[in-house]
Amino acid sequence: MKRIMLLCLTAIAMSGSHSLYAQSSKSDFMSDDKSLFEEVTGIKKKTDKFNLYLNMHGDFNMKWNESGFDQGAFEMKQLRIEMKGNINDWLSYRYRQRLNRGNDGSGNIDNVPTSIDYAGIGVKLDKFSFFAGKQCTAYGGIEFDVNPIDIYEYSDMIENMNNFMTGLNVAYNYNPHQQIQFQVLNSLNGPSKEMYGDLERTKLPLVYTLNWNGNFMDVFKTRWSASVMNETKGEKMYYYALGNEFNFNPQWHAYFDWMYSREGVDRKGIITRMIGGDLNHNVFNAEYMSYVLHVNYRFAPKWNLFAKGMYETASVYKSSDEVEKGKYRTAWGYVGGIEYYPMETNLHFFLAYTGRSYRFADRAKALGEDNYSTNRVSVGFIWQMPVF
Repeated sequence: MKRIMLLCLTAIAMSGSHSLYAQSSKSDFMSDDKSLFEEVTGIKKKTDKFNLYLNMHGDFNMKWNESGFDQGAFEMKQLRIEMKGNINDWLSYRYRQRLNRGNDGSGNIDNVPTSIDYAGIGVKLDKFSFFAGKQCTAYGGIEFDVNPIDIYEYSDMIENMNNFMTGLNVAYNYNPHQQIQFQVLNSLNGPSKEMYGDLERTKLPLVYTLNWNGNFMDVFKTRWSASVMNETKGEKMYYYALGNEFNFNPQWHAYFDWMYSREGVDRKGIITRMIGGDLNHNVFNAEYMSYVLHVNYRFAPKWNLFAKGMYETASVYKSSDEVEKGKYRTAWGYVGGIEYYPMETNLHFFLAYTGRSYRFADRAKALGEDNYSTNRVSVGFIWQMPVF
């Protein structure tokens, strides 16, 4: 782990700009929109101090499993309201909240409900930028930084992560195309027992992340990170992500992400759910790895084809009293479809297919697991609607 961390930090130090904020507000292929206010009133908005968006991803899903057709239903997959603005040339703010999630934050360590993704202020001082408050972790990976409304299916790695927590981010733009971020956040939203079970809590539940965002002639972009997290007393998680984006020409765009998590206590919970039994805490020594490849082909001004493949493993890297060492699960994911952009905005309609296949090792089958696959066909719309 020390060698991997050293390699990541060396690459960051030797490199020659992405936004400070993860979870970008703009979708791929998006041009500047007129707000709903401007369309209705005919009055051009002349201030950047207040911008209001409604992020929507709605669809009709038809789902199949090993038994055949399972269900067809409408779903609002993503529904988030977002406010952001620049008060002046050095002070900004951002607020984003999921409208289809509970709003009780009274038991959380930061007293903020998990429905809130962002709630904080930004300060820019020359080459330095700061953001304080609830925010997205500065993990690497291109897909991790995409607006969630644009994701048809996340990898298991990201799907089982806690991504929005409270703390401080410091960014340094050491030239117009290279940025380093250092971030320290709470490592938990709720109590330690909810995440890890009856293990003694750490007194400093924090996660530290070093992130490099690079831009090489707008052809090759990087989003790499190395993180260390305090989990429970004496146990840590190490997380590494290498995101690589390729813009070959106006028609072809792709990204490839590699993610690796080594967890003293199983934070994702995937291995723990397999073990089951009478455990009163998450299992020890879990290890997860994920590869994601996504390709876009803009074959016409209003049409885009996309395809995505995912390969993931879930393992235990050292035996304990409760679980033996080795690989437990291999997961494959396939996503593909077509998008239609009817206007010069990010509004688009889509038809997409998603397939997942899960294969378990013998040691997992001995615990009652069995191979299975799922399939889904979705038709719907995605829009970051600029309200004001």
